[in-house]
Amino acid sequence: MLSVVAGMLLLAQVEGQQPVRPGGGSAEQREWIQLFNGKDMDGWVPKIKGYALGENYAETFRVENGHLKAAYDKYSAFDERYGHLFHRQKFSHYIVAAEYRFVGEQVAGGPGWALRNNGLMLHSQAPETMGKDQDFPISIEAQLLGGGPSGERTTANVCTPGTEIFQKGVMVKGHCRNSSSDTYRGDGWVRVEVEVLGPDRVRHLVGGRTVLEYESPQIGGGNVINFNPAVKIDGKPLSEGYIAIQGESHPTEFRKIELLNLSGCMKPAAANFKSYYVHRDDTKCK
Repeated sequence: MLSVVAGMLLLAQVEGQQPVRPGGGSAEQREWIQLFNGKDMDGWVPKIKGYALGENYAETFRVENGHLKAAYDKYSAFDERYGHLFHRQKFSHYIVAAEYRFVGEQVAGGPGWALRNNGLMLHSQAPETMGKDQDFPISIEAQLLGGGPSGERTTANVCTPGTEIFQKGVMVKGHCRNSSSDTYRGDGWVRVEVEVLGPDRVRHLVGGRTVLEYESPQIGGGNVINFNPAVKIDGKPLSEGYIAIQGESHPTEFRKIELLNLSGCMKPAAANFKSYYVHRDDTKCK
């Protein structure tokens, strides 16, 4: 059967067409996975500082009117209740995209730096391994930021809670590094994409333009508290992990969170081969 399929692929390539594959479609057709289904939080689990995994204090994370929200209308004060909503599936090589906007006012007691501030946590530790009073997961954060009425403030920056990154072979000093994006003010929707290639390279894109790039993410450094020391193995490369969105005290809405998996079957004769895969996992071949 595979030899017949291979012949079909070769014929299509000779004729200058997209490869014909069993079940229809083409090897070039991108298959985005909708991590947020637009209806509920199926496939996600919250972890809020001071609370057990799965306990969604004051409905911090919820879905309303087709939007996934980090909301604070049921809080009287923030009290350092840093929250993260984890997707249950682990990934290694992928592009994740989020379309977000900030709405309303920051909750009382929220830190100044968290004004119009949220994030995508990438290559994160498993939510089950977080301490009850841990503030942030050990992960790489692609910041989602909004500008104020004046001044410049880029989005798609990077921060490193319990991790380290490198640029051109040199370890980046400091907790965060800014991107070269534009400033986005008001409550308009912004789309940020992050390309994550296992332990090798990460690119942040806004409007289809690369605004930040770094490599060799690994565990290390500070800026995370109350973690399990057995989980924080400094120097360990981050080759895979979980994705989470933050709740850092400013109401945020997401209308889309989607992912293009770049790891999969790379045998051209297989029914589920994709030409855009960059990481081989032929155990997935059909």
